[in-house]
Amino acid sequence: MEAAPKRWSRRGGTRAALIPAAVLGLLLLAVSGRGVPFENRLVFHPKRELVGTPAERGIPFVEVWFGPDASLHGWFIVGGRAVTVLWLHGNGGNISHRLDLLERLYRSLGASFLLFDYHGYGRSGGAPSEETMYADARAAVAYLRSRPDTADDRIVYFGKSLGTAVAVQLAVEEPPDRLVLQSGFTSIQDVASWRVPVLPLGALLHTRFPTIERVDRVRAPILVIHGDRDAVVPLAHGRLLYEAAAAPRCLLIIEGAGHDDVALIGGRRYLELLREFTGPRLPSSSSC
Repeated sequence: MEAAPKRWSRRGGTRAALIPAAVLGLLLLAVSGRGVPFENRLVFHPKRELVGTPAERGIPFVEVWFGPDASLHGWFIVGGRAVTVLWLHGNGGNISHRLDLLERLYRSLGASFLLFDYHGYGRSGGAPSEETMYADARAAVAYLRSRPDTADDRIVYFGKSLGTAVAVQLAVEEPPDRLVLQSGFTSIQDVASWRVPVLPLGALLHTRFPTIERVDRVRAPILVIHGDRDAVVPLAHGRLLYEAAAAPRCLLIIEGAGHDDVALIGGRRYLELLREFTGPRLPSSSSC
């Protein structure tokens, strides 16, 4: 749930004051059965305009279109290792808002990357929903497997924030070589209930993203990364995902990091563990 944390922030001033009104609206709409469009505006915060490209960071890339009617837009970046990272981003912005982290990962990992926007984000058509996000992820991995230059690569799913829920569902259906979950949550309902504990917001949401119910079905090594000062999704969510995951698994807690600065605060340790985890051999227990 990155890039728009103020929607849920207790310190968000005007926006925080709007939460009771939003809950009242959900109550009324739930009774009438017309709450889903309003709910989607609370959960998904897409931006259409791209604010940059990898070329501005000196990263060569190609624009790609895939999925139903070629309606999904993304960037494919060729790396020097036989591993490809499928990037599943969070609920706000679009792929162009991930350039800082992309640059760090590209320089460090040397992997190929596919970043794409879900329906309703960036240049991708349509509108977002829980089910369309799952379908978009399936289309993305199918596209990667259709490319001659990545068909034999090991594929790593990298989910961040809301993207962790999408990555886990995809991993259950289409097992990856590795799965990385950064700043993930147990479910949307759990996050909503934590943010507004005195009101039944979680129970009203139709959108679920029940990651905790699915992560134990993933049959791939899992790396869970979380900041211990995350004010959007508490560290407890990351710990619960780690504990529910089947072995082999690894947990990296970044001290002093919030929701969106994990890579910056984590620095070399973060990057080195990611490089090791995406390599042919799993990290030793001491690395985790």
